[in-house]
Amino acid sequence: MRRVLLPLLLTALLVVLLGGAAGCHRSGSSDETWPNAPIVLISIDTLRSDHLPVYGYRGVETPAIDALRKDAILFEKAYSHYPLTLPSHTTLLSGLLPTHTGVRDNSGYTFDAAHHPYLPQILKKAGYDTGAAVSAFILRHGTGLASGFDLYDDDISAGAGTDADTAQRAGGVTAQKALDWVKGRGAKPFFLFLHLYEPHSPYEPPEPFASRYKSVPYDGEIATADSIVGTVLAALKEQGIYDKAVVVLLSDHGEGLGEHGEEQHGFFLYRETLQVPLLVKLPGGARAGSTVSAPAGLVDVVPTLLTVTGIDKPAGLDGQSLLSLPGPEAPPRQIYAETFFPRLHYGWSDLASLIEGRFHYIHGPAPEMFDLAADPGETRNVLEAERRAYAGLRKALDGYDRTLAAPSQEDAETTRKLTALGYAGRGHLTSGPLPDPRTKRGVLHDLQAAKHLAAADHYAEAGTVLRGVVHDNPDMVDAWAFLASCLERQEPSDPAATLAAYQKAFELSGGAPELALSVAGELYKLGRLDEAKKHAEMALSGEPAGAAEVLASIALRRKDADTALAMMQRAGKATEAFRRDLARLLTENGRTAEALQVLAPLNGVADAATLNTQALALSDAGRHEEAAALLEKVLAANPKNTRAHELLGMVDLRMQKPQEARAHLEQALAINRKLPSAWNTLGVALYGLEGPEAALKAWQQAVALDATQYEALLNIGLVSAQTGRRDQARQALRRFVATAPPQSFGPDIRKARQLLTEIGG
Repeated sequence: MRRVLLPLLLTALLVVLLGGAAGCHRSGSSDETWPNAPIVLISIDTLRSDHLPVYGYRGVETPAIDALRKDAILFEKAYSHYPLTLPSHTTLLSGLLPTHTGVRDNSGYTFDAAHHPYLPQILKKAGYDTGAAVSAFILRHGTGLASGFDLYDDDISAGAGTDADTAQRAGGVTAQKALDWVKGRGAKPFFLFLHLYEPHSPYEPPEPFASRYKSVPYDGEIATADSIVGTVLAALKEQGIYDKAVVVLLSDHGEGLGEHGEEQHGFFLYRETLQVPLLVKLPGGARAGSTVSAPAGLVDVVPTLLTVTGIDKPAGLDGQSLLSLPGPEAPPRQIYAETFFPRLHYGWSDLASLIEGRFHYIHGPAPEMFDLAADPGETRNVLEAERRAYAGLRKALDGYDRTLAAPSQEDAETTRKLTALGYAGRGHLTSGPLPDPRTKRGVLHDLQAAKHLAAADHYAEAGTVLRGVVHDNPDMVDAWAFLASCLERQEPSDPAATLAAYQKAFELSGGAPELALSVAGELYKLGRLDEAKKHAEMALSGEPAGAAEVLASIALRRKDADTALAMMQRAGKATEAFRRDLARLLTENGRTAEALQVLAPLNGVADAATLNTQALALSDAGRHEEAAALLEKVLAANPKNTRAHELLGMVDLRMQKPQEARAHLEQALAINRKLPSAWNTLGVALYGLEGPEAALKAWQQAVALDATQYEALLNIGLVSAQTGRRDQARQALRRFVATAPPQSFGPDIRKARQLLTEIGG
């Protein structure tokens, strides 16, 4: 019996050990599926794989990522396909290379999710709730990435820890937004995409990491990101989600950190900016702690997640499932990467690269090839020694469509925010023989130095560096624009030099609207209104709001209330000072109802000067009690506000309160005796209270201070004639007739002429 039972028991045991029991997933199988498994995709922006302990680095502690690695598959050689945030994330979420997504820069390109495979749309169609929370303006709604997400939280201005000036928010704030959304999912399957901007520059980790990693703040930002990841994973465990979820942690690209002459990323395609961490935790701990040495790309993430959840993959994906990567015996796989950043922004050549086996080929005007096995730091170009490998990779690269479409226009606000994040604004399509960016390392060093100086508010020093850059590279649009912005901000500013730099950038750009707007702004500051108007009109097509603001300001300076009002409405916004000045102009023209409408958005938040203008408009509209209440509010906050005292005196006069009017006007003049309009109004009050003599003295004081006090001048003439002071009357009336503007005082001028005839003038 034993000889019969023992093999049967052993066979049964082997069946269990090999996963033959119903419902079990076979570790290592290429068809492992967990239908409806929650998916959590965490992207840590700008994270080099070789700066993590799980990849052998010892300079930073990352307990959360270390713990995740124990539960996950680690991919030793994972690569980005584009060293910029938007193109890389577009590939990550679409499963398509940049050659197919068409997204080649952080601005000027939008992903068309309606005509391409897109992970959130696929998962949503399969019954998943889809949510995303991102930490940088680069991944805003307008990029096309929000398509298919039930929640796409990109409100960079919301929440504590926000840095609105740099268009990013602290990762902890973003993570909390994501976790708040996860809490409402219940039992329904969900896909969460969480984007953290740490450790992207500037490297400014919070405490305790700032002190702990003072010498390498980049590592301090990595530790910050790890802490946030720990919070997220702990919350998933607490809610019973972690064990049954697919958790993917990765980065969109690496960081130069000075290697090969690049401090950050975007220009070059060396390993330090392309190789990224990639961890995939499967449900139930499948393959926990395993390692895959075969090369992988971010383009593989979409097919992997669809395979894991058992969802059919759409045709045309460029990647393959990470769970079925071939072993070391299989033919080498090609990993493609590219960057058009140097071409679009600096007039240098674009670059492309292929990694196959141990070789990394970088294509450009001066091609390079490196042996990653023997030289992982890519310090020795082996192209001449490996001509056969070079020829094969060079030919293979021809199979990738690297046609570059022209970037679309971006508005000035988008350009400003991207510049704050360290990226140049909208690119410009250049063609013809272009220099290899790797021959421009000295220029790149100077640009990076200028960027650091500008970030520290040393604009004059940055300008000095940039003058050298544009002297040696006179066709570099972004360098001219950068120089102009530094000249604009330095103290003391140099408006003429600023204008010249913006004009050069505008000329080289072929008429970019955002640069036309900058030129218009500088011309306006210099008082060259006709030229400013011309350039603002050039900018209207691409910068409608900003151009309309400039045109409104020009119209206001020219006292053209109609155009100023129309352009303000077209702009959709206006500063408080502009609204106040426009309301004052409208009030002077008797258009008090429109003046009040202009000021209406400021109700409750206006400063004292605006409240004074609003009170004047209310009084002109006959709403004296409301005007008085506003002025009392101003005086309660500041009893020495001379304009409020003066206006309240005028309002009191209109309400037949001459004594109160006199008190407020005298208070204004006690603070500042050089207020001609206050003297004029006081003369009107004194005429009724003390008689002509006192009134005439006040009006004469007004005219002495300001020859354009035409009301006071007319009053002197009228009252002098009434009281028999004919010489004084003739002198005042003649002066009034000769100097008062007819468009404002036409009837009064005719009246003064008639009176002059009557008194022999």
